[in-house]
Amino acid sequence: MSGIYVHVPFCKSKCTYCDFASYPREISKADIYFACLYKEIKGRAESLKDYVFDTVYLGGGTPSFVDEKYIVGIIRQIKNYYTLTDDCEITVEINPETISEEKVKAYKKAGINRFSVGLQSADDKMLAKLNRIHNREDFLLATKLLKGENLSVDVMLGLENQTSQDVKDTIDLAIDGGASHISAYALKAEEGTPMFGKYLNGDLPSEDETAELYDFARNYLEENGFNRYEVSNFAKDGFKSRHNLNYWNRGEYIGFGVSASSFIKERRFTNTEKIDEYTACILRGVVAEIFSENIEGDEREFEYIMLSLRKDEGFLFSDFKERFGTDFTQKYADRIKLVKKYVEIDENGIRIKPEYIYVQNTIIIYFMD
Repeated sequence: MSGIYVHVPFCKSKCTYCDFASYPREISKADIYFACLYKEIKGRAESLKDYVFDTVYLGGGTPSFVDEKYIVGIIRQIKNYYTLTDDCEITVEINPETISEEKVKAYKKAGINRFSVGLQSADDKMLAKLNRIHNREDFLLATKLLKGENLSVDVMLGLENQTSQDVKDTIDLAIDGGASHISAYALKAEEGTPMFGKYLNGDLPSEDETAELYDFARNYLEENGFNRYEVSNFAKDGFKSRHNLNYWNRGEYIGFGVSASSFIKERRFTNTEKIDEYTACILRGVVAEIFSENIEGDEREFEYIMLSLRKDEGFLFSDFKERFGTDFTQKYADRIKLVKKYVEIDENGIRIKPEYIYVQNTIIIYFMD
């Protein structure tokens, strides 16, 4: 199976840590943007007619910020031109302050069956420092509207002055709101964002302090029935994100809209991040791609190893051999010796030991040429 990603670049306000393609001052371009988005969706359909998609993910930006007619239009266009499974997982990202009863009704009627809510913190002062437009009460109101739905909640670790008690309070709020899936991400202060200045000034927790917050979050989530299945993702039984698992299993996916990335037939390509450039290309009938590369040979193997070892379950040697026609334990015997302290390995497969998952990058690097 394969996935579809759609990027909605509009938002009410830009968070201090955000380096995504999101534009709070360009909502006036919504009509032309979505018209071009619908055209791109239709335009790529012929080349993907043999594909069956079992996930659709609407991200941003803030999809819930725009009028619900645009979101309904996206789902309608996808259903018109692509083959979806009957149980297709269709997710929309939501900011608690921008959701309403009318929007929830429209989303559900269109077929959206999973909602990803950006909580980040239960502390209103921390949210204000992040320039989040919602507060704790907004989150509670949003979850009332989404009661009984398949709900995922984002939690952020490594915030300024954050303690384990803050993390506990945030997780408790997410659970009280009905979350069946929780993503606990470590804050990364990207260069060019306001948050980067705090990083340079030493105002943010150190890597070791953030790792301690992560360990606390992992243990507390598992105590509450959320099992980790990937570095930053925890779910109750039956509620793993199929869309994200497709990425980590190196599955194929098509992306629509500004900055959207795709991976089809071993070619990875990405659309421009600029709205004006994107709409100009689509209106002229040309692709809006600014990057494209074909993935070949050992690079494919390394990608598979890198992505698979992010998962708690790791990967099976039989799957590796089926994909690449070679025995993993023989080809990487010398590398396995270097990381044996950090991995669990048997005759069937390999995975990183649970206590080392958070620092998986330092382990995975041994498999890179």
